[in-house]
Amino acid sequence: MNLKHTLLLLCLLSGLQTMAQTHRNEFGFQSDNDSFLAQGSDRYYTNGLFVFFRRGLNVNDTTRFKNKVLGIELGQKIFNPASGQTPDRDMVDRPFAGYLYAGVNLNYLYSNESNLKLGAQIGMVGPAALGRQAQEVIHNTFGFYELQGWEYQIRNNFQFNLSGEYNRLLGRAGKDADISLNTYANLGTGFTGAGAGFLVRLGKFNQLFNSVSMQSTAIKQRGFEPLNKHEFFFYLRPTLRYVAYDATIEGSLFTKSDNSVEVRLTRKPVVFSQQFGVTYGGERWIFDLSAIFQTKDTKEMLKAHQWGSATILYRFN
Repeated sequence: MNLKHTLLLLCLLSGLQTMAQTHRNEFGFQSDNDSFLAQGSDRYYTNGLFVFFRRGLNVNDTTRFKNKVLGIELGQKIFNPASGQTPDRDMVDRPFAGYLYAGVNLNYLYSNESNLKLGAQIGMVGPAALGRQAQEVIHNTFGFYELQGWEYQIRNNFQFNLSGEYNRLLGRAGKDADISLNTYANLGTGFTGAGAGFLVRLGKFNQLFNSVSMQSTAIKQRGFEPLNKHEFFFYLRPTLRYVAYDATIEGSLFTKSDNSVEVRLTRKPVVFSQQFGVTYGGERWIFDLSAIFQTKDTKEMLKAHQWGSATILYRFN
């Protein structure tokens, strides 16, 4: 074998190795709970559980796009007042509410490290969302206190919500630090509003079109060289939100209940959140841990939100 053939074989083997490192599918879970912060609190956004499946799609225009990802998710969010033990209606400072949904989204990831993510969700807010039952299972399993006050929860209403995200890299200092613009908008029967903020990453990360940060690690073919083989970075994500409507606070958009048991509170239109986290993205496994602190979203709330979030994903072909 001459030198030319040897070099050609090495190039082919290198290409095969690169292809072997791409995984088209990923599946995983996310769990949110205020108890993760070990502060002894059980208030407001108290629990969330989500299941994800993502699949990398064909990319035909490689000069414009680097990746396209289809996402499917199932999720449940649970809210209660300052305590899940609220026997008096007058003590409710944020309504008891559950939100159960199924969603689909399409993530377009561009060569200039921007992305457009479009999604839709259908679901229920109210008793049909099974928030009370899920919280009772958690409390009974771990020996927590007895719940009181779910009879005051938001009444049943069907949800159809649309969402859009646009994110873009603003600047990068070498391979160890960068900052991106994050924006989003929601429109629907339950959640309407918009927000903007920044994502700051410090550590070993990849381009936004193939990174845990933009839920873009599922990829069918990779015609580019990643910045790092594995990701391991810390991040900061401050976000300012405008909330035009929130069904977990205000109930149905179309029919106001005349039931005096249901509690009606005053939504705050502007909310600020701050997220601190650490992410690891390996060959197949992805882990993310974060803490989120958010200002009050009703005028009656005694304290601000705070909760922790843990995500685990497995990538495969």
